[in-house]
Amino acid sequence: MPQRPEKGAGLDLWLSYLEALHPTEIDLGLDRVLMVLRRLFPRRPDARIITIGGTNGKGSTVAALERLLLDSGRSVGAYTSPHLLRYNERVRINGTDVSDEVLVSAFEAVEQARKNVSLTYFEFGTLAAFVALANAGVEDWILEVGLGGRLDAVNVLDADLAILTSVDIDHVAWLGNDRDTIGFEKAGILRPDQAAIYADEDPPRSVLQQAAAQRVQLKRYGIDYRVDNLGGSTRFESEGGSWQATWPTNRLPVKSLAAAVQAMRILSPETPSPLISESIGKVVLAGRFEQRGTSPHVVLDVGHNPHAARWLSSQVRELNLSGKVHAVYACLSDKDSAGVMAAMAEVVDSWYITSLDVPRSLPIDQLQQMAGSVLPAGCIVQTADNVASALRAAIADAGADDCVLVFGSFYTVAEAQKALAAP
Repeated sequence: MPQRPEKGAGLDLWLSYLEALHPTEIDLGLDRVLMVLRRLFPRRPDARIITIGGTNGKGSTVAALERLLLDSGRSVGAYTSPHLLRYNERVRINGTDVSDEVLVSAFEAVEQARKNVSLTYFEFGTLAAFVALANAGVEDWILEVGLGGRLDAVNVLDADLAILTSVDIDHVAWLGNDRDTIGFEKAGILRPDQAAIYADEDPPRSVLQQAAAQRVQLKRYGIDYRVDNLGGSTRFESEGGSWQATWPTNRLPVKSLAAAVQAMRILSPETPSPLISESIGKVVLAGRFEQRGTSPHVVLDVGHNPHAARWLSSQVRELNLSGKVHAVYACLSDKDSAGVMAAMAEVVDSWYITSLDVPRSLPIDQLQQMAGSVLPAGCIVQTADNVASALRAAIADAGADDCVLVFGSFYTVAEAQKALAAP
């Protein structure tokens, strides 16, 4: 067993302790988490809980709903994962990342409560986030599911409102390899008679079956609410047009933003349209079509599966570039990298592929072999030792009107952010 950090230990020591505490990184199931939760919280936390699950679009939905609730005068805590540069990004109180001291205090509380119960890194961190949000006394908790839903640690709390952003193929080793099976896992966050939102077209049958069986008040995109592109702005309509809002077009997934607006329609129906428009216009999210340069354009995106890549490809097209697109790509070995590259092939002119400095990284030789089988003949593919060197090469080769697009993983974007920030 790893040595418990001594009193006064810093955040880095605690995170190292969490990494060594459980024999596996992912160990889906709620029994262990529930046992510790009941020791920490004999009663349900006194807050309104919104749980957000789905394959893609969760982070954008969290960011938009957080902004809307804050601007409407509510106090809000948010828990998301993974982080890009600092663990503190995972827990926000009223829009601000919590301090090291807040996290360490929460870790100490979980450590005392767990006794001999073994917890994964994510489970320990999730319970610590609950402690931090409870100690802050915020009115609304926005909780992002880490993986799946039914057996994810976040699901130990019953939500007042559940949002499923999308269901597509990802994490097949844990969730299954078809949308119906994955949808069953994602829909595990639903509860009887609960208000819920499905934020995409064509929900899997398993989601609709679970919603019907539990009499969930499910609001569906395209049926109960929708958005229209007005050319420079987006119009939201709900309940047959009786509730509308318009906001400036930005580079975040519009269905995620619409889900957050529909959530406000449920949670705070009196929210005025001008506040909706102003708030949504302010939403930004690091790593989601994050633009970091203009000559050439530099864009960072955490998209790591074919569904996310198709959205990313559509956003690149909307840039209406006069130049070329240079892709810096590195990914994890458990992702459908062939599907991602195929989805991006039509908009990318040259590739700079590399590997990541993490155990789960897809080795560069395998990625190069995959590129040869997926990309069109004659497509330019270069290799680099790491993301930073791949990014430097891409920027050096790019013209002023070109775009350097960095994507493939949270790790890929984090390494690019560090490289861009370096002197």
